[in-house]
Amino acid sequence: MKRESAGDSIVSIVLPVSLIFGLVLLLSLSAGQTSSEAISETPLESWLKIIVDYLAAGAEIAGTVVIGVAVFRGIFAYMRQLLYYSRQHIDATESIRLKLGRVLTLGLEFTVASDILRTAVAPTRQDILNLGAIVLLRTLLNYFLEREIQQVEQNRANNRDD
Repeated sequence: MKRESAGDSIVSIVLPVSLIFGLVLLLSLSAGQTSSEAISETPLESWLKIIVDYLAAGAEIAGTVVIGVAVFRGIFAYMRQLLYYSRQHIDATESIRLKLGRVLTLGLEFTVASDILRTAVAPTRQDILNLGAIVLLRTLLNYFLEREIQQVEQNRANNRDD
């Protein structure tokens, strides 16, 4: 098996820690804020907000459907695997986890897109801080999912070569 280089090892530690620190900082900034900003909307902004809200709701629905379908497919595949027990039980379970992880990553992208859309029209400072915190949290989740998927795929490739 290949060992991680020192640079990769440092990046794999520094990146998540810095993202978590940024998330905590954003959440602490937004906790002390009150929404006392005066909001005056033009008619165009009102219509634009309505349209963007529908688009954001569509992105949220798409993310929910993608994740929901993947969960049901994962449950079905796992149940089928339990009924037809074989020697490749661990391999099959790992395959189900990988497929679910990939779809969760896609679902997270849809939800981030939804949050960006909701903040796109006349955002307040609080909206931007909340979006930053949400994007950082989802980026952390996405990072760890992708990292685990890559590690498992690399282990599979190494096992095939042996």
